[in-house]
Amino acid sequence: MSTSSLRSFEYLESLPGTTFNKLYEQPSTALAIFRRMVPPLAKTLVMAMLYISHPLRIADLEAWVQPNSRKDLDHSVSLLERLHILKTLIRPGKPRAYILTNPFAASLRLALTGGGGHKSFGVPCNTREEDAIPITELDEFARQQWESVLGYMVGSTGAGLSDQRTSLSHSVKTLLQLGGLVEAKGSRVMITQHGFAFILQEVNAQVWTMLILYLENADQLGMDSVDVLQFLFMLGSLELGQDYSKANLTETQSQMLLDLGDFGIVYQDNADSARFYPTRLATTLTSDAGALRSASAGFDNALRSSDGKGFIVIETNFRLYAYTSSTLQIAILGLFARLSIRFPNMVAGKVTRESIRRAVDMGITSDQIISFLTTHAHPQMKKSVPILPVTVVDQIKLWQMEGDRMQATGGFLFKDFLTAAEFEGTCRYAEEIGVLVWKSEGRRMFFVTKHEQIAAYLKREKERRKGG
Repeated sequence: MSTSSLRSFEYLESLPGTTFNKLYEQPSTALAIFRRMVPPLAKTLVMAMLYISHPLRIADLEAWVQPNSRKDLDHSVSLLERLHILKTLIRPGKPRAYILTNPFAASLRLALTGGGGHKSFGVPCNTREEDAIPITELDEFARQQWESVLGYMVGSTGAGLSDQRTSLSHSVKTLLQLGGLVEAKGSRVMITQHGFAFILQEVNAQVWTMLILYLENADQLGMDSVDVLQFLFMLGSLELGQDYSKANLTETQSQMLLDLGDFGIVYQDNADSARFYPTRLATTLTSDAGALRSASAGFDNALRSSDGKGFIVIETNFRLYAYTSSTLQIAILGLFARLSIRFPNMVAGKVTRESIRRAVDMGITSDQIISFLTTHAHPQMKKSVPILPVTVVDQIKLWQMEGDRMQATGGFLFKDFLTAAEFEGTCRYAEEIGVLVWKSEGRRMFFVTKHEQIAAYLKREKERRKGG
């Protein structure tokens, strides 16, 4: 699951079942969650059960997969249950069985076969071709708006390099602070550790992070969170370059158009316009991982040179050269390097103890800095192994360690297992799904970052032992 899919899945997982029932009333939402959140094996299970009118026995479902793929099956079933797509039927005197939930199944069938008057996939306008907004203009609008958000975050640190071609609204600035991406210190705004991690994400993951912040604060804005989610999933199903009518939108969705326009996700001629255009940032919201990478490539110049290649050269004496004219790229470098010379297509400076300590004080970690330098290293540097000089990498870490002696990780401790086999099986499952942080075989306990899948696994194992 991609980073953006995981972020949106974690938000959906926290919602109650009644909210899912409302969400799945719209075919566009059911299709979007099916396309984006569900892995291949789980999709196969859903499609196989979609037109089965009776419950499917668990034994029959398990017969569909190889014995060595049982872990994959358990993971898929657990995910479908947490998304309220699949539920278990326990009937007296009959074996346990699975069945797809409604209205998900009905809405997905409607989305796949068409028909109905739900209009959940938008209402296209019949605009003449000569009056339509070209896709190139929509891409440029989205790029400018999104870069203005990133430019505000990194350019507000005192570097004086932020691009002010597009001003941000007060609501966008407030949302960045509420999400912990920037921090107000008096009259000055500073980027945080979470903000720098946000900068390093792919664009689609950045968009989803921002939209989930928007969702989490929907109640404070006087909006219905279900209405907001349905509209976001609808945007992901629209066609780039096609304009859509605002006539069927709710009051909440009409207000959202104004806010999403600040991020470059939708375009309107003006607030009173009867139509709107989704930009590429909107139409890739519910695409699969491959489509996201290709679609977002046009926006990744915020962190790459104009030709798409790396642009940073760093020497063993900590001198840094960046072949770029982007004010955004220069501002990002200024977060952890002391820049001293600027030419039309290049800046030069040095990574120093003071510049790294300043970045660390903002919450930026040495691993994030090293990851940024490695990812955006010049092609000539990438011919070397390792890419960055070892002395530079080690010293950046040592400069951070001067002030940081301990790192806290939030999570959950599982203990008191009755048998070694129960502990080892659960611990192995936690490691396979990537949530295991620490374990102690002697004391039969382990620490994980997420508990939902582990609890579901333990419940299934308990029911399996009872059934066996």
